[in-house]
Amino acid sequence: MKTVILGSKGMLGYELDKVFSNYDPILLSKDDLDITDKDRVKFKINELKPELIINAAAYTGVDGAEENEELATKTNGHAVGYIVEASSKINATLVHFSTDYVFDGSKKQGYTEYDKPNPINAYGRSKLAGENEILRFTPATTAGRQDDKLKYYIIRTSWLYGEHGKNFVDTMLSLSKKGELIKVVDDQFGSPTYTIDLALATRQIIEDKRPSGIYHRTNSGITSWYDFTKEIFNAFDVKTDVAPCASNEFPRPAKRPKYSILKSTKLPEMRPWQEALQDYKSNQ
Repeated sequence: MKTVILGSKGMLGYELDKVFSNYDPILLSKDDLDITDKDRVKFKINELKPELIINAAAYTGVDGAEENEELATKTNGHAVGYIVEASSKINATLVHFSTDYVFDGSKKQGYTEYDKPNPINAYGRSKLAGENEILRFTPATTAGRQDDKLKYYIIRTSWLYGEHGKNFVDTMLSLSKKGELIKVVDDQFGSPTYTIDLALATRQIIEDKRPSGIYHRTNSGITSWYDFTKEIFNAFDVKTDVAPCASNEFPRPAKRPKYSILKSTKLPEMRPWQEALQDYKSNQ
């Protein structure tokens, strides 16, 4: 299956390249294709005519998006529309990654694929805009147009970390080297997700030929940032002082959802996040 991976130099893009290696993927980084350039997107995708397009390109700065919402929306929202339009013209399958931050975090038991999004920060709004660009092209809204042939997967994930980019695990390990007390919020809950596992789950969805739609893919289990940090230090045998704190003690530009837990009702659970973290350590 001729495959294009957009955002190939990002943290997830690197793992998608490895997991889809036998697909001989065409790797396109931002240097190769600026997805915010509508004409270039249209030309490049039509030129390559892939059967599968995996979009891992994104504006990922949650706090930065508060001051740069226009840019975040351009990249995470409008650009997705350009990719969708180009994909529909060649009947390619589109995979797009979204986030737990499309929800407001008020639902303690977590969110299913059918819950209504309600983002509380600019990053979440920009990612929801991207989802909506894809959903505009579904059969329910295109009334028989050729575009209704679009095959798509919106894969929401959370608390992503991996070996080829800045991530929470490495940040905590770096802070531990300073020998100072580390304070971490203990009132935000979610599911840490390893990029390798997400890439493998993506491939499984495609190869199982699942129906088009929204899927939630995270490592299983729920934790707080504080407990995640303690598990990181335990896994890496780091001895340092860490203490819990409330979110209001650690103000940041973007408000975070309190319960950003993604529940999967369409697919079996992935492996526990603790097990994935051990693998991350082994691969260092």
